[in-house]
Amino acid sequence: MQLTVLDGHALNPGDLSWDCFKKYASVAVYERTPPDLVVNRIGNSDAVLLNKINITSEVLKKCLNLKYIGVLATGYNVVDVKAARKSGVTVTNVPSYSTMSVAQHVFAFITTFTNHIQSHSESVMSGQWIASPDFCYWNAPLMELSGKTLGIFGYGHIGQRVASIGQSFGMNVICCPHRAQEGMPVIVSRDDLFRQSDFLTLHAPLTNETTEVVQEQTLALMKNTAYVINTARGGLINEHDVRKALDDGKIAGYACDVLTNEPMKSDCELLGAPNCLITPHIAWAPKETRIRLMDIALRNFECYLNGNPQNVVS
Repeated sequence: MQLTVLDGHALNPGDLSWDCFKKYASVAVYERTPPDLVVNRIGNSDAVLLNKINITSEVLKKCLNLKYIGVLATGYNVVDVKAARKSGVTVTNVPSYSTMSVAQHVFAFITTFTNHIQSHSESVMSGQWIASPDFCYWNAPLMELSGKTLGIFGYGHIGQRVASIGQSFGMNVICCPHRAQEGMPVIVSRDDLFRQSDFLTLHAPLTNETTEVVQEQTLALMKNTAYVINTARGGLINEHDVRKALDDGKIAGYACDVLTNEPMKSDCELLGAPNCLITPHIAWAPKETRIRLMDIALRNFECYLNGNPQNVVS
């Protein structure tokens, strides 16, 4: 069996190993694969692992040996799953591997807004504390999270973990889930979520219903002291409208780990925006998280070979 990894650098930039797959297949690993080389590299493969490489119906038509696609992520929109199903190709994903790390990233953003650790440290290192006539100073308003309202849009595994952390900070947690279930925090409508939140964090998949849920009309509902956090999908927001809201002071800040187009393009409207924090899609990337992802991907492949596939999306 031939197994090809098309964009291995994303999961394994060199600190992990693909050897665990070698007991099941002959493994070829490519760090990155441009679109025009996809068919050439997997044309004779029985199985492929990928992260952000698009597998279209046209690719599937030209790769007749292909029977398994393992997506090394939770989202699988890079694969035409209908075409894969029609071609008899099994597609699996890796759900729930990054819950802890993404929730941690959310609060890294939130506490950056509330405590301004980096900017205060830089001011100290530049000599401002040495020159201060007082025993302390602050260059930006500081804020307690206790008593603030944390709004969560979507309430899957990550949303639930974010809620738990928020409650530990003493925050008032509200949510707008796709489906209401027992044990959820206070459930509110989408509009009330925007109205009431001091910090609004997005944890919903990108669908027709959620595309650009953060846009001019919903931003207009928010307090001008509120912050929006997006570690889910770039398409959940309208970047033009968020930039305008930041420029006009309609919201206090925006932080994201995801953009509509990745990697960032030079004309991205959020580039250089005031009170805006952007990280390069790294919330999922701690080594411990990637080890967990690799382990689940291996188990997915083993289960497929044993005739009992798990985490099947097509």
